[in-house]
Amino acid sequence: MKNTKFYTELKKSKKPLVELLATESDFLDVPQTWHVVVVDIQNSTQAVVDGNHHQVNLTATGSIISVLNTVRKLKKNIEIPYFFGGDGATFLIPYSLKDKVIAVLDNYSLHIKRKTNLVLRVGHVPVKNLLSDQCHLKIAKLQLTQRLTIPIVLGNGLHKAEEIIKSNFKELPHATFNESLLNLEGMECRWEEVNPDQNQAKVICLLLDAVEEKAQREIYKEVLSKMDEIFGTFNDRQPIKSERLKLDASLYKIWEEMKVSLADKSWSYFLKNWIKTNIGRAYFSLSKSGKQYLKQIGQLSHSFMLDGMINTIFTADQDKIDRFTSFLDKLEAEHKVIYGIHVTHASVMSCYVLDMKTSHSHFVDGTEGGYTSAAKMLKIKRKAKTL
Repeated sequence: MKNTKFYTELKKSKKPLVELLATESDFLDVPQTWHVVVVDIQNSTQAVVDGNHHQVNLTATGSIISVLNTVRKLKKNIEIPYFFGGDGATFLIPYSLKDKVIAVLDNYSLHIKRKTNLVLRVGHVPVKNLLSDQCHLKIAKLQLTQRLTIPIVLGNGLHKAEEIIKSNFKELPHATFNESLLNLEGMECRWEEVNPDQNQAKVICLLLDAVEEKAQREIYKEVLSKMDEIFGTFNDRQPIKSERLKLDASLYKIWEEMKVSLADKSWSYFLKNWIKTNIGRAYFSLSKSGKQYLKQIGQLSHSFMLDGMINTIFTADQDKIDRFTSFLDKLEAEHKVIYGIHVTHASVMSCYVLDMKTSHSHFVDGTEGGYTSAAKMLKIKRKAKTL
């Protein structure tokens, strides 16, 4: 269909995000023939409580890799807007790719159930079924860093789709896993927890939603301006810094990665990647290309998303965190926003690496549940408001 490359051909904005939000004309309607695809781990909060946060993160990352590898395998020069959520992911998919993507994700959910016993909910809703006077779905493309371009979405369309899919989900009866549909090439997760670069600093996972959809642009512009004022620029508060990155060559880390990456365990995969990870320590610290790759990781780390609400991870000391939460509490008391926050000691990262020089992405979450813990707080507040 003619709008298959709608997002691919969408003009990239190089404005600061606050300026982008000030310009309504920079946001275009997502084509009504496109579909919102949602992948979500059922009972992810309990999985985190049970100590399976690493598994939850890997599973969410794997859903993104599955989709991107599917599009690449089809030799479609198409960009797909997606959002990593810690315990799941959301995609905007043109109709021409919808059936293939859903088949791959349904099969991936069977793989995950076999390997981890997690239940991965998969579903899709046509964009045209989401739109109304109270629900919109507009998108812009933003160059967030020198190397990273991300989708920026306004409107409640994606979250309405998530609600529909979660409430209507049923596990596939009598479905059979198809190994040929599993493609997790490029999945890597071999970094230690990343501590902030200041001793007193902490990692903050924030989810923030504007109460009124029509007020999103103004509210998010105000919140992001306050973040710049208190915490400094996006690069200043970025949790992933090259000098803080250390490879984790533990056997457990490689085993967990292999369990999600492959249909069946492979001792050759296990040994090869253990050796590669140990060699990588010297490569990253001594070689020019290794040091360059480390510098690129910060530039290509997904630590900010706007999918109709703000999702971000950043670092700050407690005094600044207190100032910021006081500001958010005031907005919440004025019924302008509702937010969930999780403050922890470090961030964690899972990766998609096809080429260390040109093609890699890094998905960031906080320790101790990160986004999932912030979402729990947000859900409690929302439930309280409805009582």
